[in-house]
Amino acid sequence: MPLRNALWNIMTLMHWNLAHAWRDQDQSGRGLLLVRFWCWYFKDRYDEMDNYLPKTVTRIKNTFLDGSWNEMLDILEYVPKNFEYPDNQYETDSVNQKFIERCNDILEAHMSAYRFVDGEIVEITSEAEIEAIENALDGARSKYGPVHEHLRRALELLSDRNERDYRNSIKESISAVESLACLVAARPKASLNDALTDIEKKHVLHGALKKSFSHLYGYTSDESGVRHKLLYEDSLNVEDATFMLVSCSAFVNYLIAKTSSVQ
Repeated sequence: MPLRNALWNIMTLMHWNLAHAWRDQDQSGRGLLLVRFWCWYFKDRYDEMDNYLPKTVTRIKNTFLDGSWNEMLDILEYVPKNFEYPDNQYETDSVNQKFIERCNDILEAHMSAYRFVDGEIVEITSEAEIEAIENALDGARSKYGPVHEHLRRALELLSDRNERDYRNSIKESISAVESLACLVAARPKASLNDALTDIEKKHVLHGALKKSFSHLYGYTSDESGVRHKLLYEDSLNVEDATFMLVSCSAFVNYLIAKTSSVQ
């Protein structure tokens, strides 16, 4: 309960205490956030939403404090995904970033196994691992769109607390490396090994590193691997998917840095 209380306090101080009473006149974006909770999170009728805050906030509070652990994390994750200032993306990003940072500080202080990573709550506590994933997403966002999409999807599949899909999260992670290698090598239909061979020649990619990722790709591509009908799917767990996401993110960071200066 202390962890829930601390997280609820942050939510209250940063949002509910700053919201106006009348939902349609709230220009801060918090009224819109409450409407989204009522209509899309709780799936109730808009015309039955109370005009004043107490009932709506109390409903969120009761679910957050007394619901399951997954419900609490779902609400926490829902806030930065759905809060926005009308016509002010900079302020929206600033508030959401501060909210996430404060929540992560609390999660760390209470030794929780969860952290926000690029807006998703996942079972990752290592700052180095979080940084690797977020840097890869940021680095690929503008120039390597398909890579960003694969990494983003891998993270989403890993963070889905209702139905985690470790198998497809692993596939998306390795697909991010494959996609980046093909883009850098300018060979869209090449295999990962062939693309890495070209990159090795052009950008002095370390042979041992190239070999390790070729082997990793082989693990995900052989007949018992995750790209085929998995014979041992039950053996995959959060550690497997997390390792693959972190490893592939680190390699994406490395490859972008290694090749950007000569492209």
